[in-house]
Amino acid sequence: MAKKERKEAILALVRSHRIGSQEALRTLLSDRGFTVTQATLSRDMAELRLVKVMGADGGAHYALPDAEGHVPPPEMVFPALFLSAEAAGNLVVVRTAGGGAQAVALSIDAAGWSEVLGTVAGDDTVLVILREAGQATAVRERLHEIAGGGPPETVA
Repeated sequence: MAKKERKEAILALVRSHRIGSQEALRTLLSDRGFTVTQATLSRDMAELRLVKVMGADGGAHYALPDAEGHVPPPEMVFPALFLSAEAAGNLVVVRTAGGGAQAVALSIDAAGWSEVLGTVAGDDTVLVILREAGQATAVRERLHEIAGGGPPETVA
């Protein structure tokens, strides 16, 4: 089946189900005749701008951007996906749950933080590029606070 039909199926499933993992989505797609690898599904989800958000019940699930294309803010995305962040120079390396880097990067980019030039996302790692090296520690702390863990511990 073609990429277009697969993406349409993904959108329909995300709209009609609370899907908490890529594997659950792969299973639902398989039930509908779509065989897809994790890498292909991850690419499709990134192209569709799907993000993982926290629901009112505290459970995380995939969602679409709103009608205007707005991506959920970090406060909705981070609790489900953020694991840690480390600062080095003008960079912050963010670790996420598997498959969560695209959603975290999109939410950081969409937040429009003045310190951030941009992000680069892999599968479970986001590289946040900052305008100045002196901003890295503050951004790292903000990321940890948004994720609900408070500022990270400093080890001397």
